[in-house]
Parts: sequence; structure tokens; C-alpha cells
Amino acid sequence: MRVPGLAGGVGARLYARWVSSDKMLSRIGGLLRQAESTDNPHEADAFLAAAQRLATSSSIDLAVARSHTAAKERRATPVQRLITIGETGKKGLRTYAQLFIAIAAANDVQCDITANSTVIYAYGFADDIDVCEALYSSLLVQMVRASDAYLREGTYRNETTVRTVVEERGGRRVRTRVRKPVAAVTARLNFQSAFAARIGARLTEAKQEIEREVETSTPGTALVLRGKSLELQDFYRSTSEARGSWRGNRAPSARSADARRAGDRAGRAARLGTAPELPSAPRRLER
Repeated sequence: MRVPGLAGGVGARLYARWVSSDKMLSRIGGLLRQAESTDNPHEADAFLAAAQRLATSSSIDLAVARSHTAAKERRATPVQRLITIGETGKKGLRTYAQLFIAIAAANDVQCDITANSTVIYAYGFADDIDVCEALYSSLLVQMVRASDAYLREGTYRNETTVRTVVEERGGRRVRTRVRKPVAAVTARLNFQSAFAARIGARLTEAKQEIEREVETSTPGTALVLRGKSLELQDFYRSTSEARGSWRGNRAPSARSADARRAGDRAGRAARLGTAPELPSAPRRLER
């Protein structure tokens, strides 16, 4: 069953997980696992109490739930995966990376990125990273096609933007700010940056909406999700070797309001699922 608005993302998988035939055993086993793995006695009590309530209401023995989960999952753990955005020297990779990071943020995946935006190190559970790669493959094609179509229309040429010009005057360099027509590269960057931002907002909104629905129908989900988040944070802190911060998520220095509006509209209209004409997820490279 597909969940409208997320097309295979985190919300859809959560929903499918809870409506499966063995959902109760899995839920109880997950709560027990969290109770046994946390060092916080208050959290452990909360997880155990939630598991006991579900077990009592469903007439399921806690030992059965624990063994079921252990046999089924064999304890899935976070992984690190290398995602190649593009080759060194290729222009325009910053907005490509921005798109992947926006998708990752809505799918419980943390990212480190190289300074030249060519490679992303994704940290998360394998299923979540798979979703990110599939969405990225589809949405990148849509973003590039939409920005190319926008540039062909040429409406950005009616805008001007302020640029800094350096001139030699009397033996010294003088910087002046002048108005120039918006360049095609400026329009493209603004369009794609706005597209990526809108996609991130749409995915996050859809995820939050479905998580609220699942929590309402199956109390205790929030505890399990929090446990998953804490495990990912611990894995990231112990694995990441990143230094400094990536600056590619900032808005382009030269602005085009027309391009940003057009990119936002295209992001709102983009399909969040996959289509037959779109490529499959890129080949995964393990570090």
C-alpha cells in the first residue's frame, strides 16, 4: 500500500510496518530492546511499561515478543554509505548536494559532505538511505529538466542583480557595486536552490503528518522512533570524521527573485515517487 504524498519514504514504511500481520510482536520487541539498551533508568522504565501495556492488551508474552524480534531483525544497525554527487571540477554540484541533504533530513539520515560538494557521507539505517537514493535519482532529473525549461523561457533576463566589480584606479584596486543583468548561471543556481528547499519542506511535512497519524492509532511509536534517533546520533558521533561546516546550503550570493519563485513552484509540482522514464538509484559505493 502506498501512502499519498511520500511515495515510499519514511512515513510509508512506518505505516506498512505497523499494519503488517506481525506488527504487535515487532512493536513490543522493539520497546523491549530500547528498554534493555538505554543507560537511563527512567527511559528504561518508560519503554518497559509501554511494552507491558501492549503485551497485556494483546495477550502476548514478553519473552515471545523478544525472541520474535531477535530472530526477525538480527538487530539492524546504522551504516555509513558513500554517495557520489559528481566529479571534481564539475560546476553546479552545490545545488545537487543541497537536494540530497534536504531529502536525507526528512528520512532520518545524517550527512557529511566534502568541501567541493562531490561526495556525501550518509549515516543512517540502510533502508532509509535506500529511500534517499531512490528519491534523489528521481528528483534530480526533475530539477534539472525544470531548470533547463525555465532558462529557455528567458524571463530571468528581465531582472538585474547587484555585483561587485574590481577596477584599477591610480595604482590601487577599487571595488564598486553595480547593477548587471542576471546571468544564466545565477538563474540556474537560484532556481535549483529554491527547488531543493521546497522538496525538503514537502517531505518533512508529509513525514510529520504520517507519524502523527501512526502515533494516534498505535501509541508507543514515538518512543521507538526516539530510540532509533538516539542510536543514529551515537553512531554518527562515533563514526564521523568531519571538520568544519559545509557552506553550500546558503542561498546564492547573486539573487534572482524570479528564478527562486519559479524553482519553488517547480518543487511544489514535482513528483515525489518514481516514474518508468526515470533512472534507478545510483550505484552505492561502500566506504
